[in-house]
Amino acid sequence: MKTVNFFEQKLLNKYDTSGPRYTSYPTALEFSDNFSNDELIRAGQSSSTKELSLYLHIPFCHSLCYYCGCNKIVTRHTAKADIYLDNLEKEILSRAQTFGTRSIRQLHLGGGTPSFLSHAQLSRLIANLRNNFSFAKDIEMSIEVDPREIELELADHLASIGFNRLSIGVQDTNQKVQKAINRPQSTEFIQSLIKRAKLVGFTSVNIDLIYGLPHQTKETFSQTLDDVINKLNADRISLFSYAHMPKVFAAQRKIRDEWMPSTDDKFALMKLAIETLSANGYEFIGMDHFAKPTDELAKAQQNAELHRNFQGYTTKGDCDLLGLGVSAISSVDDVYSQNVKTLKDYYQQIDNQGHAVVKGRRLSQDDKIRRLVINQLMCNLYLDKKSVEQEFKINFEQYFADDIRSLSPFINDGLLKNTAENINVSPRARLLIRNICMSFDAYLKNHLNQQRFSRVI
Repeated sequence: MKTVNFFEQKLLNKYDTSGPRYTSYPTALEFSDNFSNDELIRAGQSSSTKELSLYLHIPFCHSLCYYCGCNKIVTRHTAKADIYLDNLEKEILSRAQTFGTRSIRQLHLGGGTPSFLSHAQLSRLIANLRNNFSFAKDIEMSIEVDPREIELELADHLASIGFNRLSIGVQDTNQKVQKAINRPQSTEFIQSLIKRAKLVGFTSVNIDLIYGLPHQTKETFSQTLDDVINKLNADRISLFSYAHMPKVFAAQRKIRDEWMPSTDDKFALMKLAIETLSANGYEFIGMDHFAKPTDELAKAQQNAELHRNFQGYTTKGDCDLLGLGVSAISSVDDVYSQNVKTLKDYYQQIDNQGHAVVKGRRLSQDDKIRRLVINQLMCNLYLDKKSVEQEFKINFEQYFADDIRSLSPFINDGLLKNTAENINVSPRARLLIRNICMSFDAYLKNHLNQQRFSRVI
């Protein structure tokens, strides 16, 4: 894929602002405390889909990565995970009463660091899930792992209990960068882990990379990319921008400002990564993922079947998403819900109420219409207006009259075409797709003066 047109500096400067990543619409900022667990149960009972994706949040990490803004608990005491699993199993049992007959097409363990769990703890968790839910024969089971605290045999154990997809947090292979973010690790071990995973039956391996980290330069990041492409040979690569917000995340205060690449240097790192990965056979998926042409994500994008949810880009958009564990988010039918964010509150609420829901949102008809529009644009850079009209019985031009007017700057800059039949986003605007989607966001005006979103570029 040619990428040179992605990087017109004048346009990127013009549209470089803060905005949602649209893993949902409305975003989590619109979730309300005035939401009950009963609403999630009713949504599960009334949903027309019989297929389900499960997300389980495992919050524990062995050590603190200074860049991280995730909901995590740093501890060396693995026994704490047994207490967590005790409570998680109570939540699983409760949710199985509503969702137990659904076909589980996808299971993902995220965190934190799910590989914090011992072999016995992982086996216990998966056995409990299988006892309470109906796993599809072709289920996609994935897990995030930290390569610093595991042995190669973990791949064998994961395969033996059903996992077939692996996601490894690499971030950067340069030792100076790793030291600055408190994440020293061996590229050679990661290479061996991937080989072992493929040998025992894993069908896909994802690598996470971050640009904008301390001490990163074009030279060092070029070597990191070379390592990922030629040594690790990942099927998928997630490329994320580091958001340095030390006032929000205390751990980031250990990263000195003078270590950080400048805005121009960070942009150059992003440009280098996109061009390098594209030149080496990876398809650019959405706005921050890359996949080999044979990968499901690439095929889904080619067929305009790509979807986006709280976990990012996915091929299982037709499934409801049920989140389990502390801070986990669910998307079921026309309802979003989120569990409590602290471990103490999670345990207390599970004991007292049998669930951990703390807030959520039932989507209005307008929410559902705009969700479809934004999802189609985010995933496929294309929107068929007639399909929206048919599904929701509206006149697109009349319904979105104000929103369409706000597209004028993009049209004038040659970034999209708006016809009576469709909205077609130019490949030149791939890095600005969040900006375009913001035109259809009915809530954004309430947040224009609040830096609650990440930078678009």
